[in-house]
Amino acid sequence: MSQYIISVDQSTQGTKGLLFDEKGELISRKDLPHRQIIDERGYVEHDPKEIIENTYQVIRDLVTSSGIDANEVAGLGISNQRETVLAWNKETGEPVYNAIVWQCARGEAICKELTQYAGVVKDRTGMNLSPYFSASKATWILRNVPEAERLSTENKLCIGTIDAWLIYNFTEKKTFATDVSNAARTQLFNIHILDWDEEVCELFGIPMEALPEVKDSNALFGETTVGGFFAKPIPIHAALGDSNGALFGQGCLHAGMTKSTYGTGSSIMMNIGTTPAESKHGLVTSVAWGIDGEVSYVLEGNINYSAASISWLKNDVQLIENAGETEALAFAANPADRTYLVPAFTGLGAPYWDSNATGMYTGMTRTTGRAELVRAALDGIAYQITDIVSAMAEDTGVALAELRVDGGPTRNKYLMQFQSDMTRIPIRVASREELSGIGAAYMAGLALGVYDDAVFEVLGRTSYEPQMAEERREELYRGWKVALKKALYQPE
Repeated sequence: MSQYIISVDQSTQGTKGLLFDEKGELISRKDLPHRQIIDERGYVEHDPKEIIENTYQVIRDLVTSSGIDANEVAGLGISNQRETVLAWNKETGEPVYNAIVWQCARGEAICKELTQYAGVVKDRTGMNLSPYFSASKATWILRNVPEAERLSTENKLCIGTIDAWLIYNFTEKKTFATDVSNAARTQLFNIHILDWDEEVCELFGIPMEALPEVKDSNALFGETTVGGFFAKPIPIHAALGDSNGALFGQGCLHAGMTKSTYGTGSSIMMNIGTTPAESKHGLVTSVAWGIDGEVSYVLEGNINYSAASISWLKNDVQLIENAGETEALAFAANPADRTYLVPAFTGLGAPYWDSNATGMYTGMTRTTGRAELVRAALDGIAYQITDIVSAMAEDTGVALAELRVDGGPTRNKYLMQFQSDMTRIPIRVASREELSGIGAAYMAGLALGVYDDAVFEVLGRTSYEPQMAEERREELYRGWKVALKKALYQPE
């Protein structure tokens, strides 16, 4: 009898259902997008009900179209967009408001109120005080949604990240839990004692009783029939934040191993082992995962606009019709043009943490045309990741041997070569782009005994080596720093 593992990758733009065989090979994928709800203030939201309905649908479509026997599905793993947070009625399961997406900076004013406590927050959570994380978003819900405040006073409120929402629904309200990797990105979790921090929760006005139980990433989170689809319930045996899932799927299991995921934003993450270490260069210390009671830590830097810059080229300024055009346009651009795009459309994340920074094109001349503008957008992705890789090297004193990468934009040969040139290290591109979901599937499969460590050898890689002359690299990178400085907020 065959054994299959399903993983759900619930990401910013949509939901993927992934089916893996007993060797760990991805054999089928189904996708459904969900709406990006953005208002005139720039607030970014998702409909929680749409997300859970889409999740059920992709699983049904995945199993049905693959032709496998549903009884041969051994278990399920979850990877999810991190920092996105929502609140719902503990008894009815009804959301009190839309999910507030990680990109949304509406919690900025709340963070400013807590500026004097920034040191406490950083010491306990490993995070710079920022509206990027879940805490201030949850505070906003409690302050602005009367139903949330009422339920909170009655101890009937659930506040959770997307994994907790999925698990709660999958288990028909039996399990209200999150994993340690997602909890660590809320800015409410003490990464030293590995539990919700009472003082930090109080600072943000978040009732601890409204927060989920925190489990290991490979824990049993309950069983699900996926809304009645499976005749026999299957175990949910993994939950991971998407970037953490990608780190695991990439096989970055030991200290010093580093990956970058090119998604809507980018997460650059270095495994630093079983002891947390503070960053001096604008990175955050977080939890990679918890496995059988042992936690691994990471240094991480996040940028807000990675593939989202390409979406902006297509949807907002209509310089391209599809993402595939960008590679040829970048190669065709005038090498002498010095246009830079700083994609600070919603501020800048690591290592600058400037939520007031604004995006800009700079350095344009009469040589600047469509190709040059497109190339600058790709370059802006690589420059931001280079900033973070450099910060990691300074924090740890470790020169990276390679950078393992994944995500849709890694198919772009121009971007990958430029990334290798800027970081001056080899870039290893995974043969699959679904690394977040792969990580969740492998973790579930390992927990269930379907896989052993050989599963990490399944993934193939393409390599890019540095080729650019050092003098030219330094010239281009200096230009980026000049452009970046212009985008940073400078009060009058």
